[in-house]
Amino acid sequence: MRAITQEIYGSSEVLSIQTVPLPTIGEQELLIRVRSTSVHAGDWHLMRGKPFLIIRLIYGGLRKPKIRTLGCDVAGTVEVVGKGVSRFQVGDAVFGDLSVCGFGAFAEYARATEAALVAKPDAISFEAAGTVACSGLAALQGLRDLGQLQAGQKVLIHGAAGGVGSFAMQIAKAFGAEVTGACSAHKMAMVRSIGADHVIDSAEVDFTAGVPRYDLILDNAAYRPLADLLPALAPKGTYVLVGGSMARFFQVMLWQGPWISRTSGRKVRVLASNPNPADLQTLADLLVAGKIVPFIDRRCPLEDVPEAMAALEQRQVRGKVAIAVGPGELHSAPPRPRR
Repeated sequence: MRAITQEIYGSSEVLSIQTVPLPTIGEQELLIRVRSTSVHAGDWHLMRGKPFLIIRLIYGGLRKPKIRTLGCDVAGTVEVVGKGVSRFQVGDAVFGDLSVCGFGAFAEYARATEAALVAKPDAISFEAAGTVACSGLAALQGLRDLGQLQAGQKVLIHGAAGGVGSFAMQIAKAFGAEVTGACSAHKMAMVRSIGADHVIDSAEVDFTAGVPRYDLILDNAAYRPLADLLPALAPKGTYVLVGGSMARFFQVMLWQGPWISRTSGRKVRVLASNPNPADLQTLADLLVAGKIVPFIDRRCPLEDVPEAMAALEQRQVRGKVAIAVGPGELHSAPPRPRR
């Protein structure tokens, strides 16, 4: 099969398309024929091998990567099932998040576990399903679980034009919130198009001067100091850090967050996304209901993954990049009878 591989850590230039053996699966695993995937921030952290302690110690490979084929978002069809698989059978259309079972979606075939997948709804294309899992799960869990979002609350999505931010905007609206999106000036029209109640230029706005008190701030672009955003948070509000610089991540997780949470009525949380079938099914239901629609910035074939990764790392992507691996379809085949 064709796959995007890497032998060393580095920029997108270390990625290349190669012919490699098909993955072997165990009794509790499935082989997926990949139809569509997308690039995600987790992919380029693995590509770079940074931050060093998290990536190289948790995922292995101190000097060179053990995970040679990246890709967490996946949509495709089940090609082979292990003897212990009970939820799926050959021919089923599925989508999910392969970060829980070794990545590998940047290839024509990928190994997966049942816990990483749910059935792809017939009404949703492989392209759409292949963009939603990783970013959608982060948005859903950040808003609903850590943020405890309630209808009628005022929510600020910082980094609203990115993958997580674009889904967070729509999920917050689906939950009945009043949503403000903060993004770069040239991305403001895109954020308005996906349903923001208010849009602000994140480079120009002074969050300390006369802004509304938000009940929840979901920060997907943590490149500004936390002190810049805290004045915009309601006295009992919640700040959730999802993505941004690693320096800010460790600052908030290790000392700023715990100190603020202890000394004020505000809560500061750091998201550790937890892929699971129940939340993937929630995303599937939101897709079918039309409450979330992936914003596709660009489409490319498998061999252009390096260029897509470079654009993502340089923050040039609005929403998601859809990567076509196999034949695209607007609708999957009718479901097959269960054994």
